[in-house]
Amino acid sequence: MDVTTARAGLFLRIANTMLARRVACLSAQLAGRALASEPALHCARGAHGGRPDQDVHATTVLCVRKDGQVVLVADGQVTMGGTVVKPNVRKTRKIGEHVIGGFAGATADALTLFERLETKLEEHSGQLTRSCVELSKMWRLDKYLRRLDAALVVADRNQSLQITGNGDVLEPHDGIIAIGSGSPYALAAARALIDQPNMDALTIARKAMQIASDACIYTNDNYTALHIDGEGKIAEIDIKAAASSSDGGKE
Repeated sequence: MDVTTARAGLFLRIANTMLARRVACLSAQLAGRALASEPALHCARGAHGGRPDQDVHATTVLCVRKDGQVVLVADGQVTMGGTVVKPNVRKTRKIGEHVIGGFAGATADALTLFERLETKLEEHSGQLTRSCVELSKMWRLDKYLRRLDAALVVADRNQSLQITGNGDVLEPHDGIIAIGSGSPYALAAARALIDQPNMDALTIARKAMQIASDACIYTNDNYTALHIDGEGKIAEIDIKAAASSSDGGKE
C-alpha cells in the first residue's frame, strides 16, 4: 500500500511538472507571436512603408491651381522630436523643364524619388501622369525604394498630382493639394478661399500657409514657393515680398 501510494505521488508530481512546463511553453509562444506581429502591425499602419510616427510628416506643403496659375509653397522647418533642427530648409524644387515638386518626409528619400521621377519624365516625353504612375509602381514594388519615407506633390501647367508609397497617384478635384502635419489647416483654408473672385492662386496659397503655420507647431513661416504661369514658365517667388507689394499697391 505504501509503495502504491508513493508511486501515485511520484506520477502526480511528474504530471504537474510536465503541465507547468507546457503552460510555460505556450505562454512563451503566445508572447513571441505578439512581439512578432507588432512590427507587422506598425508596417501596416505606415503610410509610406516607414514608421507609424512618420505617417504625418512634420511640415506643410501646399499646391494651389487657379485661373491657369499654379503656386507650390512649403515651409522651411525641420523638427527632430521637440527640437527645431533647422528653420530654412528648401522643400520645393524644379523637376526637369516643366514640372515643379514639393515633399514632406525624409529629405534624402524625397530627393531620390525626385531623381527617379525626372528619369521617368525623360523616358515618357514629359507626360506627368504616366511618369508618376510608373514611379509609384516602382516605389511600391522595388525592394530598396519601398523603404523610402516621403510624400510628394508635383505639378505642371495642366495638372497637379500627389504621390505616395502606397501606390496612390491622386489628382484633386479642385486643384488644391496639401501634405504634411499642417495639411488639414492649409487645405481647409485654401478651399474656403478658392472661390473668392478677388484672390489669385498666390494670395490664396499665402493666406492658407499663414493659417497652417499659426496652427501647426511643426510649420514655420520661412516659405519657399514656385510658380507656373499660363504659358508654363516656372519661376521662384517670394510670397512675403509679393504680399507686401500687393498691400502697398492697394494703399
